[in-house]
Amino acid sequence: MAGLNFSADGKFWFYYSYGAVDRHATGAYTVQGDTLHLTSDKEPGKDFTVLNQFKHGFGYTLSFNHPNSYLLKDIRCIFSVNGKNQEAYTDNNGEVHVEIENCDTIYVQHSLYPDIVTTIKDSMNSNNRFTITLNPSLEQVSFKAINFKIENGNNISCLPNYFMEVTDIKFIKQSDKTALP
Repeated sequence: MAGLNFSADGKFWFYYSYGAVDRHATGAYTVQGDTLHLTSDKEPGKDFTVLNQFKHGFGYTLSFNHPNSYLLKDIRCIFSVNGKNQEAYTDNNGEVHVEIENCDTIYVQHSLYPDIVTTIKDSMNSNNRFTITLNPSLEQVSFKAINFKIENGNNISCLPNYFMEVTDIKFIKQSDKTALP
């Protein structure tokens, strides 16, 4: 279940509930022709924070922590080497280790709360051990690069994207109180 609510002053509110995962967003909207652009209050790419990092041994190890241990498993870790990506997922303890000699960039994205990836390591960082925490922003959606099409002034639709991967995504106008922009 998902819904969008728009106000006359250019603000929106979004919710999405799927099983045990709830997402939400607030922000502003603009309309250009039949395209609806949402700009979320959430800053994309900031769902994780590196708490500690250092260089030790071979390969790369990422250790995640959060009070809810269920959220530590299946975090997608992307290791970029010379423009080619290798992916690995955290185990039940929130850890992942890959045997890569030199990694240029490391990105992470939560599999339950996908949004724009967070950069953990860039090419200037020589560390290979990282302790990372999950930020409260994880439940929010940034809507970066997701545009909606207004159809017949009553409905809006969008293409599958990084957090709603289903096809034929449509939001149907429920009443005049929830007027589309």
